[in-house]
Amino acid sequence: MIVAEAVGRTLASLGAEAVFGVVGSGNFHVTNALVEHGARFVAARHEGGAATAADAYARTSGKVGILSVHQGPGLTNAMTGVAEAAKSRTPLVVLAGEATDARSNFHIDQDALVRAVGAVPMRVSSGTDAVEQTVNAFRTAREDRRTVLLNLPLGAQTGVVPWRGPLGEFLDQIVSAGRAAASVPLLQHAVPAAGDVEELAGLLAAARRPVFVAGRGARHARRELEELAGLTGALLATSAVARGLFRGNPWELDVSGGFATPLAAELIRGADLVVGWGCALNMWTTRHGTLIGPDTVLVQVDLDDAAIGLHRPVRLGLTGDTAATARAVIAAATVSGKVAFSGKVAFSGEGTLSGEGGDEGYGYRSPELARRIAAQGRWRDVPYTDEGGGGRIDPRTLTIALDDLLPAERTVAVDSGNFMGYPSMFLDVPDERAFCFTQAFQSVGLGLATAIGAAVARPDRLTVAALGDGGALMSAAELETVVRLGLPMVVVVYDDEAYGAEVHHFGPHGYPLDLVTFPPADLAAIGRGYGFETVTVTGRADLSGVARWLEGTRERPLLVHARVTRDRASWWLEEAFKGH
Repeated sequence: MIVAEAVGRTLASLGAEAVFGVVGSGNFHVTNALVEHGARFVAARHEGGAATAADAYARTSGKVGILSVHQGPGLTNAMTGVAEAAKSRTPLVVLAGEATDARSNFHIDQDALVRAVGAVPMRVSSGTDAVEQTVNAFRTAREDRRTVLLNLPLGAQTGVVPWRGPLGEFLDQIVSAGRAAASVPLLQHAVPAAGDVEELAGLLAAARRPVFVAGRGARHARRELEELAGLTGALLATSAVARGLFRGNPWELDVSGGFATPLAAELIRGADLVVGWGCALNMWTTRHGTLIGPDTVLVQVDLDDAAIGLHRPVRLGLTGDTAATARAVIAAATVSGKVAFSGKVAFSGEGTLSGEGGDEGYGYRSPELARRIAAQGRWRDVPYTDEGGGGRIDPRTLTIALDDLLPAERTVAVDSGNFMGYPSMFLDVPDERAFCFTQAFQSVGLGLATAIGAAVARPDRLTVAALGDGGALMSAAELETVVRLGLPMVVVVYDDEAYGAEVHHFGPHGYPLDLVTFPPADLAAIGRGYGFETVTVTGRADLSGVARWLEGTRERPLLVHARVTRDRASWWLEEAFKGH
């Protein structure tokens, strides 16, 4: 067995179920070996799309993503997607051929390239280390939540791996050990120091208006965080990437940060204690710090010690898994069977109070606040003046109507741009795995590939790709991928015929906008050319075409070309500009 085949066999044995990529000579054999041993190959039309799809697959499925690309330009084409994955700490293994001869047209310093964006370079150098290095790459991706480049030098790929006899048995043992490690749930024992746990328990016991903000690092911790919040009276919010984590909880505020509703912003800003659970507490989640009151005590829990206090100074930082930490705090608050939080009164949200203290509730949790959250907790509940007309639809009206039409079991993937707050906040999602938000690098053009990866991961849900016209045209080649894979996807293009963020950033200051505005494009015709069914929407009545598609066979994906109003910046962009 040659090295390239051994690498593919090993990854498949470790649990790689899907591999995304574009095949060239340098990754031909390893990709075929993956497929031979049971992995599904998802061919993209561009390595950038393949990289983002692999990232989204990992986020949505909870498994390690696999990307396979050609040496040199195959890797450079993928780099924006690799940068997004690395910044997001997505567990991803990138397989790339490597031209080590400096005279080769394909030669570049691939290690330096991926290090520059925060990924981890590794290398298979010969048949003797091929299996062990592959296992190491997979385990590093999974256990350290890193994006790993596994270089496959062209000269080494044809080396022999003696997968027979005593050495072959040893290689089987290595793979078996890696497979066993991959089957063990991660992070179960990462608990902070006892003193830190007790200090957090004390802060929660003393707080009158606590708020929890959960990020990607807490997406597995809903049960524990809800239990602790119930004991302490905390309200529940998330960062954008963890949206949906607390869906259905009566004390959920949805997203903290630039996407926050007026009610959520009011309540988070008024908190006397904010605990960040597995979230960066960066400028987006804290709205440039304005959501943290001057007297608010800020606490951060994160598995990565380097993340503690990186964006904002914190009173207390706890290094540990979020679920394990929440369990430890609950345990620390229990002394001889008496819970330290028992003096608080938790309003259930169903008209009853538990604990002591009368019928007013305590802190934030009160019957009155429960009613306010129920009535004002979603952006669609916030009154607005519809600005549609003249052949354009208000993006709020559009998205609320789509939210009502589309099935509840959906996955929403959103590109970057002025429009992005509308699908992010007006389209509900059923849980934390249903909102795929590849925005750590804030690159335009990743949304369609994000939707492809999410759709492969969750074929049981209708995937909705929300794009601006700029991002849609950047990634149009992947429309063919959607059709070829038979994905029953809805692609919604919010078309303002411009790079809207730049228009609204520079336009008010009198700068010329010729470079960021464009003539009309018939995006519906482009979609039909790739094999989509299409609907052009300029007003509410046009959405009947979406309803007909949903009621039909859905044999072909649907592209909704929405000509949206463009006279003003979205609310979230106005907030973002305050930090520039």
